[in-house]
This record gives sequence, C-alpha cells and structure tokens, in this order.
Amino acid sequence: MPAIQRLYKACKASFSPSGPISPDAIDNVRSILDEIKPLHLGLEQEAQLVRNWRGPNTSSGKKVSNGSNQCMPPIKYLHVHECDSFSIGIFCMPPLSVIPLHNHPGMTVLSKLLYGALHVQSYDWIDTIGPIDQSEGHSAMPARLVKDGEMSAPCSTTVLYPSSGGNLHSFRAITPCALLDILSPPYSSEDGRHCSYFRKSSRKDQLGNTSDGSIMDGVHESEIAWLEEYHPPDSFVIRRGLYKGPAIKI
Repeated sequence: MPAIQRLYKACKASFSPSGPISPDAIDNVRSILDEIKPLHLGLEQEAQLVRNWRGPNTSSGKKVSNGSNQCMPPIKYLHVHECDSFSIGIFCMPPLSVIPLHNHPGMTVLSKLLYGALHVQSYDWIDTIGPIDQSEGHSAMPARLVKDGEMSAPCSTTVLYPSSGGNLHSFRAITPCALLDILSPPYSSEDGRHCSYFRKSSRKDQLGNTSDGSIMDGVHESEIAWLEEYHPPDSFVIRRGLYKGPAIKI
C-alpha cells in the first residue's frame, strides 16, 4: 500500500469533524508521518536538488534579499485531500520565502518537514485572569514564545494543539523546503476556523506584575510578545500547484 494511502487511512480512523478522537490517535498518525519521505509524494527530484543546493543564485545580478523592499518569492501549495475531519497539503517554499505568523483556531496541526531547512518561530496565547485593555492603540494580546530556531530534514513530526505547542507560528525558508501539513479539523470560516495573521506590537506592558493580577503568573517577561492582527503584505503569495504523487483512494 502506498505510504500516502496508509496516511489517509490513519487520518480517517483518527480524526473527526471536532478534531482528533484521542491522544493515541494523534500518535498513530504521527508515527506514519515520521516515515513519509519526498519519494512517497512525488517530490524526490525537488529533494535531490536541495541536497545539491549551494545557496541563492545571484548570477543574474539581482539582489537576493528578504528585506521589506524586495518581493518575496511565491510559495506553492499542493492540495492532497480535504474532508470535514482533516486536510492534507504540502507547502513548497523557495529560499527566502516567508509564511507570516498565523493561527490555527481550535485545530490540531501535524507538520513534517520533507526536505530542506527553515526557521520556525511559534507562540501560544497567554491565558488571562482579567480583561486586557483593548482601547484604541491597545489591540494587541500577549503570547508566550514556544520555539525560535531552525529545523532541517530529516526530522521528527511536530504537533501543534489548539492552545499549546505553538499554535501561532511562522516559517522562513533557509533553503528550498517542503512541509507536509495535516490539519484536524481543517480551516472553515463557516465554523469560525479562519486563518488570521499577526505581527509583533510595540506594546510593552509588564505582565505578571500588575497590581490587579490581571495576567497569570509564571511566564518570564523575556518569553512574552504582544501580537496584533494585521493583513500580510501583497508580496506574500501562495499559489496552487499540481500534486503529482500517488492518488488517494477514497
């Protein structure tokens, strides 16, 4: 049985429209994801190119930069499958491309880096005891840093939970890379699960030290960022690509 078919069967047995049916179900899917390779998804040629990759090509004379004045290279999304319980897709990211900080409300996300290297930054919202000042100029919310570092394939599958594990995260491709993502349940605007993007705010409240105890204690100030929702720049582009791997038999 093709690896992608085994993965689909495990997802079908493990996920429901309300998410994973149990922790064991997540472990079952994760164990299969750990064994997935680019070859199983029709991406061996792309993976081989990365093994021989020596850095951005600047022979054309154009600067290669991820600065604000430079257009980011478009990202390609390969749709594999989606139903009410889960979705499977692959993000193919050229070097220097960025997926801005975004959330997965009420969702569990399993991600497998298939090839290449990228930088990951992730956060979880901080639970508050009392209300946060949301007046004009104070629309940001506090989040705790979970991860800020590099990942290189081959590596283990990561799991993000609805309120832990780094549910808000961003990716910056260091080399060409590909991420296989499984979301359960999938994004659905009708059900209130829509993707929002965030950036760091200049707000610098001192959390955990307020006189009224409005923020829960136990989070070091260096781990805290105030995040505000925003619309990503027009240079952020995700294009639909053609999945050429083995087809899933429903």
